[in-house]
Amino acid sequence: MDFTKNLNEMQKQAVLHTEGPLLLLAGAGSGKTRVLTHRIARLISMGVKPFNIIAITFTNKAAREMKERIEKLIPGGGDVWVSTFHSACVRILRREITRLGYDQSFSIYDTDDCERLMKNILKELDVNEKLYSPRSVLNEIGRAKDELVTPREYLETSSGDIRRLTMGKLYEAYQKKLKNSNALDFDDIIFKTVELFTKNSDVLTKYQNRFNYVSVDEYQDTNRAQYELIKLLSAASRNLCVVGDDDQSIYGWRGADIRNILDFEKDYPGAKVIKLEQNYRSTNNILTVANAVIDNNFSRKPKKLWTEYEDGAPVKIYRADSDTVEAYFVAEEIKQAVANGEPLNSHAILYRTNAQSRTLEEQLVRQNIPYRIFGGIRFYQRKEIKDALAYLKAINNNFDDISVARILNYPKRGIGAATLDKLAAYAADTDISLFGSIKHNDEALGKNTRNGRLDEFAALIGRYGGLAKTVPVGKFISELFDEIGLISAIMSDNETDAADRAGNVEEFINKAYEFEAKAESPYLSEFLEEVALVADIDALDEKDNACMLMTMHSAKGLEFPTVFITGFEEGVFPGFMTMLSSEENIMEEERRLLYVAITRAKKRLYITYASERMRRGETEYNKPSRFLREIPKKNSESLNTDFVKKPERIHTPSASGRTFAAPGSRNEFLEIHGYKRNAAIPAPQNISIDYGVGDSVIHQKYGTGVVRDICPAGADYEISVEFPNSGTKKFMSNLARLTKAEV
Repeated sequence: MDFTKNLNEMQKQAVLHTEGPLLLLAGAGSGKTRVLTHRIARLISMGVKPFNIIAITFTNKAAREMKERIEKLIPGGGDVWVSTFHSACVRILRREITRLGYDQSFSIYDTDDCERLMKNILKELDVNEKLYSPRSVLNEIGRAKDELVTPREYLETSSGDIRRLTMGKLYEAYQKKLKNSNALDFDDIIFKTVELFTKNSDVLTKYQNRFNYVSVDEYQDTNRAQYELIKLLSAASRNLCVVGDDDQSIYGWRGADIRNILDFEKDYPGAKVIKLEQNYRSTNNILTVANAVIDNNFSRKPKKLWTEYEDGAPVKIYRADSDTVEAYFVAEEIKQAVANGEPLNSHAILYRTNAQSRTLEEQLVRQNIPYRIFGGIRFYQRKEIKDALAYLKAINNNFDDISVARILNYPKRGIGAATLDKLAAYAADTDISLFGSIKHNDEALGKNTRNGRLDEFAALIGRYGGLAKTVPVGKFISELFDEIGLISAIMSDNETDAADRAGNVEEFINKAYEFEAKAESPYLSEFLEEVALVADIDALDEKDNACMLMTMHSAKGLEFPTVFITGFEEGVFPGFMTMLSSEENIMEEERRLLYVAITRAKKRLYITYASERMRRGETEYNKPSRFLREIPKKNSESLNTDFVKKPERIHTPSASGRTFAAPGSRNEFLEIHGYKRNAAIPAPQNISIDYGVGDSVIHQKYGTGVVRDICPAGADYEISVEFPNSGTKKFMSNLARLTKAEV
């Protein structure tokens, strides 16, 4: 098979170059995934074993897409190791981490877990939390790990700097606590893999021999730790292909180093450099504006996007009297487009910071436009899901003190804070885990008799620990939550959102069953690994019939027919802190962010700004963004300031993190404010059910019930079922796995 067929000339060159270092400078929308997948397929056709190829991406979504494409291109393509940096490293660590003194059942702490741990450390070391907030300390530790700086190295460079010395001691204590808990934080995943390779040459050689061909996507976003990891893996074969675009490097604030891509030829002498400049996404006017803006940056490799597409509509620029008018204009434009037959999900509203979404949300709600906020409160960060996960983590890893402490008295068992403090103190004094202290509670509490409630808890965790590797995770979680009464505990809180929170736990159980159905190893440890590594973009359902709201950073990797870039003002975009900085590279990154935002648009691009904006309770009067001067007038069109009437400002609760989904789905927020759907509810596509209202159906948890209602809900049906012992429950048909009961 000719894997260069239907590729442009530069894409062909990339596919044909298989040996030695290769840098693909891939502009936005230039078909880089197509090139990577065809190149890998060609390697396999040449006799390279899929087992010897690794392709690293930055999101699970991109990894899935790449793997699926390779599988379609060539037999055996599914055996290529395609994953994110973190997934690849976790996979390696699960096999090799005993070399670093950890157990293979290690936990992965999320941000909330890490902050809880740091709070405990600050208290133990008597460090003022107001001077050293957990988040700021963890940010500093994260930066150190990105640069591969150990606690000892950090302390060695802290002489005479009291604050840095304190940070170093906190870093040292934090790493010790993590290890005692057999846990890694997110930054550790790559940090420890690099440590594993540098301290164990035989392990490094093993993986160098395994991966003869290494490909890395989004190379401009790599930090020092990721750079070193790739350098170590590819050192023996030198068959390294990196794909990236220095013009889309927008994560310097979290450790990404643009020098990794700018200096690639210095790091890998003799490297082949190929530019992919033909764009297959956007119209010519949008690309011309993007090129004109990014040309103002100095730290970049020269390139210019071009397309064979038509010029398309000019970029529309709108100045509003206020942020309220700006939001009203955006909502009106979307409303008109939908009336003309365009789907809601073809529209994206971008902003520099999450705080800007409130006014936009107000107007979308007022005009009855369904929307979804992307990158709000993540599902796995909700309290009830964190509680559920803490049980699973504690069962999987008994050394996980943070998880054990979280669930010890939830649901309530009559175990108070004083008991927990005594258990923790005994654990610290005897250098054992909190769970170990619970198992020795007679000694820990200084009594001759054992505490029955603690014994019951320890028995529960131990019993399910014995089942974790043999019972599929869906059934495992469902039975565990039933035994501990997790949903009943949520409902007994009598909070206004109790039903929603209980519904989230039900959805979590559904997700476990979904994982069980598709995973090669459908057990607890593997499920926890997947959950720990999920990212915001992985949760994006592109079939949702709702317009999207998101920050410009969140939009990277996505594309939409119509894009609105809002808040185009000095102090907003570029941000106030950027304007204060004297470092040119800071402003250049802000300009790259604009370039990314512009190139998300396929057909239509709007740029809006306001003469006055309400921020932090005060009205601000800002000048238009300096970037406005960089947009060519011949490719843009300024709309009349009086294009829309001035609406009233309305005040509604913030809905950050909520999903305003397709017409017909349950929308409590709209109902509260009296907004009703006018559009006909569309029937879901590609969904069929073999039962109707009045039929008896079987649910794996609630047993047999009667269907009372079936409503279209966007991409699925919402089914209301009445159960004799549990009352009426609502399910999504595709997830609930309801089966019709035989009469």
